[in-house]
Amino acid sequence: MHRRHRLRSAEDFRRVRTHGRSYAHALLVLYVHANRDGLTRFGFAVSKRVGNAVVRNRVKRLLREAARHALPALVPGWDIVVVGRPPLAEATYPLVAEALAATLRQANVLCS
Repeated sequence: MHRRHRLRSAEDFRRVRTHGRSYAHALLVLYVHANRDGLTRFGFAVSKRVGNAVVRNRVKRLLREAARHALPALVPGWDIVVVGRPPLAEATYPLVAEALAATLRQANVLCS
């Protein structure tokens, strides 16, 4: 995923989590907040409850890849924070991609 499509600052993460809407799935929680940039940006957070560093990094790689594939189908102008839940540690890529797509549909940020 290109750098311009990533949330990087703690302030951006805080703004999305505080002012955005949340949508839950068994594997992840999605926080969505509109931005004025016209770009959709993703941020990923996976806590230590999910597993050790190796597991957390694997989960983040799976989430980034699923987001990269979903990005062309998204309405521009959203900041999205994806928070991984503990069951994500055992999930395969197809399950992760479907969970992300389902929550993006629920958040109504996918193009029709």
